[in-house]
Amino acid sequence: FESAVGAVAASLGNIGPGLGSVGPVLNYSTVPMAGKWVLAFLMLLGRLELFTVLILFSASFWKK
Repeated sequence: FESAVGAVAASLGNIGPGLGSVGPVLNYSTVPMAGKWVLAFLMLLGRLELFTVLILFSASFWKK
């Protein structure tokens, strides 16, 4: 649980190391491939700001 929360927080914040098995001494090699895709998407959300991405995925934005 600690590793998952740390990886998600590190991905959204674009800060690099997380907690637990993805901490500053270890790396993301222990994360399965599907998890790496999720973390990559979260990094994109963190970089573009969450609100902007949510607007792009809303149907009302594209109906105009």
